[in-house]
Amino acid sequence: MYSVEISNHVMIAHSLKGEVFGPAEQLHGLTAHVHVAIFAEELDENSIVIDIGNALDVLAEILHPLNYKNLDDLPQFKGRNTTVDFLCSYIYQRVCDAAYLHKLGREPGELSKVRVMISENPNARASYEAPLTASEAHE
Repeated sequence: MYSVEISNHVMIAHSLKGEVFGPAEQLHGLTAHVHVAIFAEELDENSIVIDIGNALDVLAEILHPLNYKNLDDLPQFKGRNTTVDFLCSYIYQRVCDAAYLHKLGREPGELSKVRVMISENPNARASYEAPLTASEAHE
């Protein structure tokens, strides 16, 4: 299995609901380092998994509306705990959507899976990994 990994970061604020979060129940900031790996079983005719430049643009496009925002105020996250675990799945689906919109320079059927990992700090990270799937908007 081949993969290409890209990364970027986003600065956000949020609060998390539930006693399990302790002090994180209060509004706090986070610089999330986002790593996206895209997998394919075969290289394309150019011997690549995807176009890295396109993938970097896609990730920047996904993160831009979140950067320097309080996620508690964004309508797409209303009523959700925006944990890094949850954000991994959110970004995963946006990457899949981009693949189905042909923004990665490869046919979506040629890609196997996507993994999104977010590092909160050097000692803590979360990830979500699943086969490339279309959202309802692309089925």
